[in-house]
Amino acid sequence: MATPNLSTSAVNSPLIGQPMVSYEAQWLGTPTIAGGSIEDILRRRGSQSGSNTEEARGRNQLSAKKPTTKAERRALQEQQRVEKQKRVSTANTSTNAPNNTDKKPPVNNPTRSKNTALAAKNDLQRKSILNHLELPKKPDTDKNKDLHPAVLSLALLFSQYKITGSNARCVAVLETFSQVIKDHQPPDDATFVRHIQKHLDPHIAFLLNYRYMSLSIRECIRWLKKIMADLVAVHPPVADQDARQTLQKQIDRFIRERITMADELIAHNAVTKIEDGDVILTFAKSSVVEHVFLEAKKIGRDFEVIVIDSRPLLEGKNLCVKLVRNGIKCKYTLISGIYVALKTATKVFMGSHAILNNGSSYARIGSAAVAMAATDKQIPVILCCETYKFVNRTQVDSLVMNEKGDPFSLVQTSDTTTPVLANWKQQQNLSILNLMYDVTPSKYISAVVTEIGIIPCTSAPVIWREYNQYAGY
Repeated sequence: MATPNLSTSAVNSPLIGQPMVSYEAQWLGTPTIAGGSIEDILRRRGSQSGSNTEEARGRNQLSAKKPTTKAERRALQEQQRVEKQKRVSTANTSTNAPNNTDKKPPVNNPTRSKNTALAAKNDLQRKSILNHLELPKKPDTDKNKDLHPAVLSLALLFSQYKITGSNARCVAVLETFSQVIKDHQPPDDATFVRHIQKHLDPHIAFLLNYRYMSLSIRECIRWLKKIMADLVAVHPPVADQDARQTLQKQIDRFIRERITMADELIAHNAVTKIEDGDVILTFAKSSVVEHVFLEAKKIGRDFEVIVIDSRPLLEGKNLCVKLVRNGIKCKYTLISGIYVALKTATKVFMGSHAILNNGSSYARIGSAAVAMAATDKQIPVILCCETYKFVNRTQVDSLVMNEKGDPFSLVQTSDTTTPVLANWKQQQNLSILNLMYDVTPSKYISAVVTEIGIIPCTSAPVIWREYNQYAGY
């Protein structure tokens, strides 16, 4: 069999047509293969590439004068090491040497200045992102001496959180306005039905300045103004005394039908969802939820209640005391222990300050966290809410509209010790935000119990439209 003739390209490739040469044979001898010795092949390969670089020339010189013994190789390595140290020391000396000719004065970096300004702007925006939510401003009572004394007293109770809960606040506002209507005497040149609207406006603004009105109170005021407008449109005009009595009767009727009787019907509908052995979790305090628990105990249901509470109002304490006095087993914990409490809970009952048009619930802050945690554990979340709290408003977060509470109520932790954040106003980068409400999305709400039945939360716009169309609310 003839030996193949290797071409130049085949010789250049170490893997084609060449036998394998061991490491020992390469360094301890000068073996030859087709085309010449290894040194000849390397020399020819370097000349064919035409490389004029210093690295190629050094490689050729090394291959031309390659050490063959261990002592020679060690001497060559030592020489290369010394040369490398000289090159490094020379480079360091040239770098550290002072060069006055190349020294330039510092120049302001426009990019860095721009980034600093942008950071300051972002910090300002973070501080002002909730500036549209203003703290209640206590107006000067000396400048409002013309207001009804009942309104002044109510504003003081609201500002001190002596009256809490949407139902309690709505009833207090309506009863106060009923007293204002009863005592109001219009001027001689004006009728009662036309002057009463103008007379109530400063009272409403005064209450609004003392504490931000909840959505349910706004619905009540909107309904009251509509009743007044309907009286103005009556022909022939209604006498002053008749108009006064009509408004008072309408207010009493609203409180009786839309709040008092509604709570009775909600309790009647909600107890069907409570079974013997249930462990029901609730958050803060809701008057209608309290009524549901008392009604369930009255008809003989055996159940237990877990009250979840949060600072600074700690409304759940009053609910827990009331339930224990009526013989209902209760457990009390703060919202930080929500997941521990949900291990034994079977249902969640909560109240709501308003049901929005997209089915979300506007309630005491912390309600959304409880609903989300319960949904995570696949526990049904049931809201108890009167239909007068259904509003024609859509809100997907808690920042667009909310109520700011007093920040000092979060700072104060004990009456006997100095709070840790007592000097928080002197801290430049610290601010305290005390929001009162949050929004629970509809996907975390299983059902809403109302006086007209148990409905899905997505039916809220239908309920609002029907009541506005037929009942005039």
